Amino acid sequence: MAAAAPRASGEAMAITIQYERPVSHAAHWARRLALLSCLLFLAVVLSHRFGPLTTPHFLVLAGFAAAMAGLAALLAIVGLVRLWQVGARGGKASFMALLLSLLPLGTAGAAAYSYLYKPALYDVTTDTSAPPPWLAEPHAAQDFLPRAGAVTAEERAVQAAAYPGLSGRRYEGALDRVYQGVRKVATAYGIRIVAEDGLDNILSDLEDLVIDPNKAAKGVDALGEVPIPEARPLETPLVPHVGGAGDVLVQGEWRSPIFGFRFDVIIRLREEAETTLVDMRAASRYGPHDLGIGADLVEGYLKALDAELLGIAGD
Repeated sequence: MAAAAPRASGEAMAITIQYERPVSHAAHWARRLALLSCLLFLAVVLSHRFGPLTTPHFLVLAGFAAAMAGLAALLAIVGLVRLWQVGARGGKASFMALLLSLLPLGTAGAAAYSYLYKPALYDVTTDTSAPPPWLAEPHAAQDFLPRAGAVTAEERAVQAAAYPGLSGRRYEGALDRVYQGVRKVATAYGIRIVAEDGLDNILSDLEDLVIDPNKAAKGVDALGEVPIPEARPLETPLVPHVGGAGDVLVQGEWRSPIFGFRFDVIIRLREEAETTLVDMRAASRYGPHDLGIGADLVEGYLKALDAELLGIAGD
């Protein structure tokens, strides 16, 4: 049997090479972590806004979700670098991970910015020299967020320097008219009224409208018997005044629209020289820092009150 002829020395053998792209496991883990952190963050926000979750627990869980999102963002960057260097699969997973991480990381970044660049205050007022007093002193378990028991004069000075435009309003209107506007704007602004004091200062103006049967009887002797309306008793609070003798105090509770941070609010109405002066105070229920939300709350409410009482606002 004849042997096979050897190949010529110049003849090359055809070799087929199939290239397989590597897979970036970091990119796929980044997408999983980012999705988990985003879902956790949304659940925590909803539980804090509409559920029983308190602010200290919210901060812990939201911080944990932001830390997971940060780790996911780092893994996503690793996946993009691998895609650039060796063409590894996982570019879409990395991009999706960065998008999902944006919500927790963006919120944490905005909170950190406010914490660093806003004054460390939790109680702000339009009257730094004589703030409206609380009808019921707010109390809440602070857990790991301790703060001073009373606001100092130094903190009031810091507020005056940080928020120079935070001032009260003077309206050229009667006390009862301004009180109605205060209540209406509070309801529209989401402030739930929990206590009031000094309403007898409003109702006392109505006492002149009540007919005294004894005095009315002397003026109708010549007219015979005329039915005389009886004076109806005015319903006035029996508790002692907390503020000044002529002050009206309205205390309420407010929660921020998105995250549900709790604030206690007190509004003081004071009649002075045929005008009504309105001052406001807002305090964060938890923590030593309100991230500037309290000043925004007071300014927003007073602007809405200006719009409601348009035409009777003074300087």
